[in-house]
Amino acid sequence: MIDGILPIYKEKSYTSHDVVAKLRGILKQKKIGHTGTLDPDATGVLPVCLGAATKVSDMLSTGIKEYRTTMLLGIETDTQDIGGKVLRTGTADISEDRLKEAIYSFKGIYLQEPPMYSAIKINGKKLVDLARQGIEVERKKREVEIIEIEIERMELPEVDMRVLCSKGTYIRTLCHDIGKALGTVACMKSLIRTKHDMFELSECISLKKVENLSKEDLDKHIVKIEDYFNYLNKVEVLEEYHRYAINGNKIEWDFIKSDSEKIKDCKMVRLYSMGLFIGIYEYIAEKKLYKPLKMFYIKDK
Repeated sequence: MIDGILPIYKEKSYTSHDVVAKLRGILKQKKIGHTGTLDPDATGVLPVCLGAATKVSDMLSTGIKEYRTTMLLGIETDTQDIGGKVLRTGTADISEDRLKEAIYSFKGIYLQEPPMYSAIKINGKKLVDLARQGIEVERKKREVEIIEIEIERMELPEVDMRVLCSKGTYIRTLCHDIGKALGTVACMKSLIRTKHDMFELSECISLKKVENLSKEDLDKHIVKIEDYFNYLNKVEVLEEYHRYAINGNKIEWDFIKSDSEKIKDCKMVRLYSMGLFIGIYEYIAEKKLYKPLKMFYIKDK
């Protein structure tokens, strides 16, 4: 079984679930999952977790994503993108200054209402399933952050933007909200995710390429779990406490080698024993010990 993270270039028409299903067939292993859904019409970076790396998805170092999108002024759809049913039209005759002011006003933290056409669940039901039945329910607004927003091209009714944002941000909803702020309507025409956490578009490979690569060549594209967590300090257990480490026990401060990067204000660290990557541990300052958060060591390897 392959363990690690494979950055996939998701092509149009594929759902994120389709990518996982196809990889299961190509790689002949069941334990595969993705770290962030992309709509079928969107393309770009989709990190896929293989084997033991499926434990990583809830531990993204930042969750920050970068997108390039085209916003289309003058059209509102039920899905908030160009593929949806047109609900109404509005003016696209907006001055450049007013448009810039509205777009840049979204930089920072704002409350965003998740779209009905999304995989979010309310009372155990996906919003998208309810939307397809013509049912609309109240959605609680969520705090998201637009870290950077930049206009790259402005040829009305289209505006190309680069957006760097927090996890959980819907770019089509951002386009919708910008239209609302302008006193008109807008939807998303196209979307490509250019960065997801540490993974960039240039590093991604297509499903077709995965299918044609030998195992040795495929390994060159897979990010090892321990390498993914390189941003964390590394601590190593003294050899006499190796058994404690591989069995997932809590590790006391005194069990750690003196030359390790054991900084007391580091909440999470990479823990090693006898040169082997054991897992991600949390340091509990008041008890002076390291508590396991995720174990990645496999005894029978």
